[in-house]
Amino acid sequence: MGEKIVAGGFDLSDRQRYRRKLQQCLAGLGRLLAEKRFDRPRNLVGLEIELNLAGSDGQPRMMNAEVLDRIASRDFQTELGMFNLEVNIAPHRLGGRVLDQLAEELRTGLGYAHRKAAEVDAGIVMIGILPTLEAGDLVSANLSDVDRYVLLNDQIVAARGEDFTLDIAGVEQLSCTSSSIAPEAACTSVQLHLQVTPGRFARVWNAAQAVAAVQIAVGANSPFLFGKELWRESRPPLFQQATDTRPPELQAQGVRPRTWFGERWVDSAYELFEENLRYFPALLPICDDEEPLRVLDDGGVPRLQELVLHNGTVYRWNRPVYGLADGVPHLRVENRVLPAGPTVTDVVANAAFYYGLVRALAEEPRPLWTRMPFETAAANFENACRYGIEAELDWPRPGRGGGLTRVPAVKLVRDELLPLAAAGLESWNVEPADRDFYLGVIEGRCRRRVNGASWQVDAFHRALDSGLDRRAALAALTRRYSVLMHADEPVHTWPPGPGD
Repeated sequence: MGEKIVAGGFDLSDRQRYRRKLQQCLAGLGRLLAEKRFDRPRNLVGLEIELNLAGSDGQPRMMNAEVLDRIASRDFQTELGMFNLEVNIAPHRLGGRVLDQLAEELRTGLGYAHRKAAEVDAGIVMIGILPTLEAGDLVSANLSDVDRYVLLNDQIVAARGEDFTLDIAGVEQLSCTSSSIAPEAACTSVQLHLQVTPGRFARVWNAAQAVAAVQIAVGANSPFLFGKELWRESRPPLFQQATDTRPPELQAQGVRPRTWFGERWVDSAYELFEENLRYFPALLPICDDEEPLRVLDDGGVPRLQELVLHNGTVYRWNRPVYGLADGVPHLRVENRVLPAGPTVTDVVANAAFYYGLVRALAEEPRPLWTRMPFETAAANFENACRYGIEAELDWPRPGRGGGLTRVPAVKLVRDELLPLAAAGLESWNVEPADRDFYLGVIEGRCRRRVNGASWQVDAFHRALDSGLDRRAALAALTRRYSVLMHADEPVHTWPPGPGD
């Protein structure tokens, strides 16, 4: 590797060399795009889910290393906090009975992991933010014992130069500070990958950005943090604030945050990688020995390691990804919008809705993003995070008249977007039985106005009304949620909680 790490971080020569290597990588990416060296997409999709560990009392368990030793599977890996794991599902070709296949693989893997965790009084909880987490749980001592996480924390803390401020005004107000990025570990998400050609990348990414608000509205599952009821999907404001390298003076100057929705529609993947280089200083300036332009001159394909590393420290909700498979480069859109859970069935339903909708919108002759200002998509995203299933969104009017209209998210989904998602899945050649079942889960949430967040909030207030204090109510909610999560009936059919 050839990096030079000094006490307290990286010296100036490291950063200068890394900057030069990033420029070379970006030039290499440009050449690969111009020479059309990319793999033809094979309709491959991928799925990653971040998970929580909690005991039979509903409290977090800081023991991912011990649980991973017991699971002993390469499908499961560490995540940022000691109470986190991540499960990775191998890429699948989108079509046929792929949705049921994904669901079965997830059920099998999570069931096995849950049984192994139970051996040490822990369990797998698939939820956006574990309701029983407290500020004292999210400290640097509880970061996973992995060099990459320790180094990332040190670099973000050094870049900021002062404590992180968490200030989220929702149903209630949360105000606190942290001396590390550990609060980020509270955010457990689903990442949906879709391989695309360079020529289709922009249309798919723009479509994914446009529907991010709708994904959150129907899929919100993170209403609590540190005992406070905040936004229905509190991950985005928490993630932004917990990784914000900008001290207040830079925020006031309009410097962009590393957790970022974006600010415009794009015409190519190159633009996003170039923005990452232009707007965001390196956090981990570690240089590989590869010389990407020389590799290209010799007829090879570069790994572009510096570009990939830097890209991984810019937390876009829809992220461009460069990768190699069997020596052939490819591009993916990584959708990072959704929280984990509530159930395997719900996760796969969210995936079906996303893949179908993005396919349909990317093929429209008059694309959605030509009829909607980017600022509207960003405002919709915040609205959906605040209000979840009850959100109202600004959306282009159907027909040639143009303009925007305010519409309840559930009405928009049922009347307009579910038929589009069904058409998109049909274009992917997904079996009608799979298509109808999983999109039916989304329709059921809209019809009943219930998603993970609304169920959690209702369960919490029922527990308070029964006489429990806040801490006990959150624990009861978590225990009941865990039981129902593993039963795997979709969340809109769950009985009221907490049932303790």
